[in-house]
Amino acid sequence: MAKPVFTEEAASPEYAAQLDAQDPLAAFRDKFIIPSKANIASKKLAKPGLSSEPCIYFCGNSLGIQSKATVNFVEAQLDTWASIGVGGHFTDLEDSPLKQWQLLSEQAAASMSKIVGAKPDEVAAMGTLTTNLHLLLASFYKPTATKHKIILDWKAFPSDHYAIESQIAWHNLDPKQSMVLIGPEEGEYEISTERILSLIDENADKAALLLLPGIQYYTGQFFDIKKITHYAHSRNLVVGWDLAHAYGNLELKLHEWNVDFAVWCTYKYGNAGPGAMGGLFVHEKHGQVDYAEGEDCPKFRHRLTGWYGGDRSVRFKMDNKFKPIPGAGGFQISNPSAIDLAALCAALSVFDGTSMAELRHKSVRLTAYLEYLLLKDYDEESRPFRIITPKNHEARGAQLSLLLKPGLLQNVSQKLQEAGIICDKREPDVVRVAPVPLYNTFSEVWTFVQIFKKALEV
Repeated sequence: MAKPVFTEEAASPEYAAQLDAQDPLAAFRDKFIIPSKANIASKKLAKPGLSSEPCIYFCGNSLGIQSKATVNFVEAQLDTWASIGVGGHFTDLEDSPLKQWQLLSEQAAASMSKIVGAKPDEVAAMGTLTTNLHLLLASFYKPTATKHKIILDWKAFPSDHYAIESQIAWHNLDPKQSMVLIGPEEGEYEISTERILSLIDENADKAALLLLPGIQYYTGQFFDIKKITHYAHSRNLVVGWDLAHAYGNLELKLHEWNVDFAVWCTYKYGNAGPGAMGGLFVHEKHGQVDYAEGEDCPKFRHRLTGWYGGDRSVRFKMDNKFKPIPGAGGFQISNPSAIDLAALCAALSVFDGTSMAELRHKSVRLTAYLEYLLLKDYDEESRPFRIITPKNHEARGAQLSLLLKPGLLQNVSQKLQEAGIICDKREPDVVRVAPVPLYNTFSEVWTFVQIFKKALEV
């Protein structure tokens, strides 16, 4: 998709309203509960202000808003529990949007697989992002005396950094010697693909694994997963991706790109709720189960095992003979929370009504429109902020990170909040703005820019 180009007339509120009127995904906004300005300014617990003036919510890169389906799905789960108790594990109820509890994780995985470009049996709904990362590193990080390094992003989300550091220490290795951080050129924020490939070359002889974010949380840069994965494989590295900011944000093709493993959370662009159940991907080549030596001697990739990774046909035999589910399901550990799965399935039901290709098409236009309006009327010298997200629309998702001149952040944040605009700030000087195609509008982008520019006038 070519990057949208806007002319002078695009700077008017009428033009923004016209873009909204032409938006084929406009109806999806009504599937969500937009927090009201009154509620976000209140300190009291309140019912959603469905008739109140909505805020402008550009913080889906931290926490997506609640879909209207969530209440129905969670109530269905609670009603199942209340009405048939333990039978909910094995009974499909008519008029319920949810499968029996034993199949609920598979229901979620089937929907998530379409979002990440995978086969359904390559995806599992379970745990949370960092827990899943630990579980997969336990399976995929196999250091030797000569190949023990993990290559990661210089500004990896702290939880990823901690997980990698602790996994290295678990193997009695020194994180200072076994962690290789990829950073940008001096004074820059974007990390070129060529720089990443060069660093892979420099460390290939001693590196065991590459773990990068699909989208860098601070800058919003989208890494070239396909090219980087292919090159790292050619240098004999295992490749994993943290898709926390990529899941539900842009088109992914994990199976086609031959990614070894990936993890993600579902509460950002996925809208499944704070701390919601996460997901993981394991390529089918790593999920095979070989019974050549008999049913009692399955051969499979080593992982930390638990009873819910075992085939349902023998799960309740209690004979301590682990028969793993082929694919990512075999990496499951424990009985997953049905309430969490209900909320996740509710969020996924919205995604089931469209496609990532359609969402990405709108997202590119929304973000390009935001960029156009932000840069309009400024020259390079006078502009009091810098967009540190890549200019290339193919190298970014829904987020633009705005690096303000020192001393502006607190005033800008306060003015935005007073105007009923929710964005994410990162000390000391960055505002992250993320218009989400499922529920944000071009008119909201226009309004935000007017208020943001006014707030810069100190």
